Amino acid sequence: MSSAEPRAEAAAAAPDAADTGLLAPAWAGSAVEAATGDAAYVRALLDAEAALTRAQAALGLAPAEAAEAVTAAASDHVRHDARALALRARSGGNPVIPLVADLTSAVAGRDAAAAAYVHRGATSQDILDTATMLVCVRALEAVLADLDATAAALDRLAAAHRDTPMAGRTLTQHAVPTTFGLKAAGWRSLVLDARDRLAAVRDALPVQLGGAAGTLAAFHAYAEAGAGQAAADDLGLRLLAAYAEETGLAEPDLPWHALRTPVADLAGALAHTAGALGKVAADVLVLSRTETGELAEGSGGGSSAMPHKANPVRATLIAAAARQVPALAGVLYGALAAEDERPAGAWHAEWQPLRDALRLVGGAAGNAAELAAGLRAHPRRMRANLAATGGLVVTERLAAVLGAVLGRGTAKGLLTEVARRAAADGTGLDEELGRELRAAHPAAAAAFPAERLRELADPAAYLGAAGALVDRALRRTARRTAQNPQESA
Repeated sequence: MSSAEPRAEAAAAAPDAADTGLLAPAWAGSAVEAATGDAAYVRALLDAEAALTRAQAALGLAPAEAAEAVTAAASDHVRHDARALALRARSGGNPVIPLVADLTSAVAGRDAAAAAYVHRGATSQDILDTATMLVCVRALEAVLADLDATAAALDRLAAAHRDTPMAGRTLTQHAVPTTFGLKAAGWRSLVLDARDRLAAVRDALPVQLGGAAGTLAAFHAYAEAGAGQAAADDLGLRLLAAYAEETGLAEPDLPWHALRTPVADLAGALAHTAGALGKVAADVLVLSRTETGELAEGSGGGSSAMPHKANPVRATLIAAAARQVPALAGVLYGALAAEDERPAGAWHAEWQPLRDALRLVGGAAGNAAELAAGLRAHPRRMRANLAATGGLVVTERLAAVLGAVLGRGTAKGLLTEVARRAAADGTGLDEELGRELRAAHPAAAAAFPAERLRELADPAAYLGAAGALVDRALRRTARRTAQNPQESA
């Protein structure tokens, strides 16, 4: 059997081999899945080609009729078989080459003269990079909408639980009291940070146009051939501006074939968003443990073996995404080290990791919106857990108050011993402290009667500026930018 035969058999089995998201419940069925699918990429590639011809027509470099014919042919997205393009892309290394051949044929069927203006002066990377930016802008709209919804739900949650006391935990142990409102406000702050970063990156995503080696020389050559005289030096710059206008993308200072800042910036924003949502998920997973029971998802997932379980599925899927996106971002950052004017391999390595990162973040944002909207807090359980140490979580406060009377060193030593006995005997910290003060420091004991010690040992009375911090955090709103043209595309 020849090596080509197994490949042909694999190609024939394409429908069964398609990635339908079976192993990716984090993003399967999401808006971002559809916005980043093969059909969406084909549409964006065709949009990029049509926009290029229109931009040339706007500068008199192509007939208006040609722009109309190319745009009309490119609007027929469904006639292009993505799988067939993928297989034909193997010979040239990218899908633009076979797509241009098909588009040229389709345009020729409408207007033979217009076919000469398909892809004229461009290189494959111009079209694929521009299409990728279009895909990213379109996909990010769904992500930003879900982040807005998540932030709004967390706003309500933080306001409702502004003064709900709970145990603050550091290095897995109870530390000092905090409030659930402050925790939720912190989640919201991270979500808004992610939202602002993604919005800023989206608004800066640029069109790509440079020609074979980033000089735009071919466009000058075609202009000279048509006019019979040298083209103006700024022709390429004007064409780049016109192309940006046609696509709705930002205009770059330079062609960025080997200057991959746009992709790296997007990678960083996606990784940050995954991590920000991952923090929310991590807290929910810990606080919804059976033995903790302070939070619960609104509609937990079931178990195939244990009917009683209501698993925190939304948080689980977010956590899974948060563990994958940084690795994908690492690949995209690695592509910055691209040789020459157009690299071999570095550019190609970006395509799938970028799509995977978009999908994972899109899925995480959708799950976060659902999680935040349905999250249930259990204040009584929070209070019960806060009381589990018998007041030990307020030793910081007691050290400050007693230190003013006994001296800092004496107070710390006293509390260390009293805390040890309270933890060992299961007694209340205030009781042990009262006994120790009466026995060893009778003068100080008079200043700290039992009622005062109970007040000082009440975790709910030691919340510091938590409420004021929540109020300040909730005054923040998402940074708003001018509507991107692609929002209505």
